[in-house]
This record gives sequence, structure tokens and C-alpha cells, in this order.
Amino acid sequence: MTQTRRDFLKQAGAAAAGVTAVTGGGAGETRAAAQPAVRTVRTPVLEIGYEEHGDGGGFPIVLLHGFPYDIRSWDGVAPPLAEAGYRVLVPYLRGYGPTRFLDPDAPRMAEQAAIAQDVVDFADALGLERMALAGFDWGNRAACITSILHPDRVRAQVAVNGYSVQDTVNPGRPGSAAGEARLWYQWYFNTDRGVAGLETNRHDIIRYLWETWSPGWEYTDEAFERSAPSFDNPDFVDIVIHSYRHRHVNAPGEERFLAVERQLAERPPITVPAIVLRGDESGFGRPSADPTGDQRRFTSLVARRIVEGAGHDLPVQRPDAVSAALLELLA
Repeated sequence: MTQTRRDFLKQAGAAAAGVTAVTGGGAGETRAAAQPAVRTVRTPVLEIGYEEHGDGGGFPIVLLHGFPYDIRSWDGVAPPLAEAGYRVLVPYLRGYGPTRFLDPDAPRMAEQAAIAQDVVDFADALGLERMALAGFDWGNRAACITSILHPDRVRAQVAVNGYSVQDTVNPGRPGSAAGEARLWYQWYFNTDRGVAGLETNRHDIIRYLWETWSPGWEYTDEAFERSAPSFDNPDFVDIVIHSYRHRHVNAPGEERFLAVERQLAERPPITVPAIVLRGDESGFGRPSADPTGDQRRFTSLVARRIVEGAGHDLPVQRPDAVSAALLELLA
């Protein structure tokens, strides 16, 4: 076992369900005591680490983090949902925290279809027939794709920063100078220097992205250190590099997802009930006040809100907006 997975303790009855509990989580004894134990569940490809809050018999809500963040982004969102009687599940994406590939020789790939399939596999492993989803960044993309491909399994979705499905089949056209500059990290990761830089300076790069993507928010060292161990996952660099190369048609994806990626390249709409939340202080630019784009992409859009005081990682700065949106959709 790796260091991040020592101290595994089997809970009563968990073996039959394929679920294992992990103590610690690498954030110190005080923090571990304040958070639920990290559990793991096996899917066909991964052993996924996750935290669970609330009533195990309640309707499940799955919260999905993005790059370069981890499950700590949802610390303010989960408690109100658990208090309302929901079962709140917060998994680490592939390449983060305790999540590991079962096959040590499997290619470390992370195209959007794979991340979405991980969500479905996670739900299958836990026996979830239906669920609500909320996500941001990579997590929102996974939620959007899950809603598109499996609308019968998604009761509702909160989409932070809107529709994020990508066309990974056709090379994109260059954007404005400002837009291209904001994506510097993606071009960087498509170079050998970017690979070496992420391997050597991953914490420095991640902290810089946090601060530039949410320029109105002041991150404490303590907050960063709570998430930092997640980025030391041995697959983190390979996963990040593949994701950003595949989306720019510079790396092949898994053969099993070729047809799905062609389908997603058509940018199909999302039909499940949804609320779109956009942070008004995003480092990617202030969102448009015009709702027509979101209305076109989300055909059962319940509400679209520009959230004050929030940047790109909106659940960190305005967790109340996310939990309230989920409760509204599930009422």
C-alpha cells in the first residue's frame, strides 16, 4: 500500500459492499477529527476515495471537484445538505488524493468522457440508481456529460460556470489575445517544459492558478495545505497532462470513448432540471448578463444566477449559493 492509504480500517458490513474506510487523509489529526473518514470503493478501473456526509438512506447528492482543487472545496456545501437529510458523496477525481488505478500498467488518461464514466461507475459501485450532481471545472464537465448520456439517472444538476462539454474531435480556432492569455497553463502543459514544470513546481503552479482564477478571494496557507496532499497523487501529473493535451487534439484518447467523444463534439443540450451558477469575480472574466446561451444549452433550466463574491471555484467562496440551489431543485 502507498503511504496515503495506510491505516485502512474495515467498517462493519463494508466488506460486503466493497467499501473501505481510511483514517487520517494526510491533513493532520485535528482536521481528520473534523471530517468524516475517507472511504474507498472499487469500480472497474479505479479505487475511488470519497467522503460521505449525512443520512446513508437519504437521496444521494454527488459533489465533483475540478482542477486544480480537491474535495475540500465542498466543505461548506455538504453540511446544509446533510442536515436536510440528504446523503452527500464527495469523491476524489482520478489522479487526486487516495484515488488509484487498479491496473498499475494502465495508461493514465483523462479525457472528458473518462471522467464522466468515473461518475457513473462510482454510482454503480454504491448502488445509486438516481442522484443529483453539482460540480465545477472538471467536475462540472463530468456532471454535464453524465446528464447528457444518462438523464434517467440524474434528477437535477447544479452547473457551476455553465455548460462545459468540449469538442475534442476538431481542433479549436484561436481566440482573442486576452482569452488565449488566460489559458496559458493549457499551452504550457502541451509542451515538454510544462510536464517538467508541473512535476517540479506543482504546488506553486496550483496556488498561482487558485489566486488568479479567484482574484477577489484571499486564500490562507492553511486552506492550501489542507488540499495540497491531494496533488501528490502519483498519477496527478500524467492525468493533468493527458487531459489538456487530449482536449486540444494533441493526444489520443481511450478507444472505448471514441464514439462518445464524437457525440459530445456535437455539444448536445442538457435536459435534466438544472440551475447555472456563475461567479461575478472569475479570473476568466465577468460572466455575461445575457442568459440565452445557458437557456439554449440547458433546456430545463430552472434558474441562472450570477453570484456575488465568487470566483472560478465558486463552492469555496459561496457554498451557500450551491447548497441552496441543490435544495431548491430537490424540494
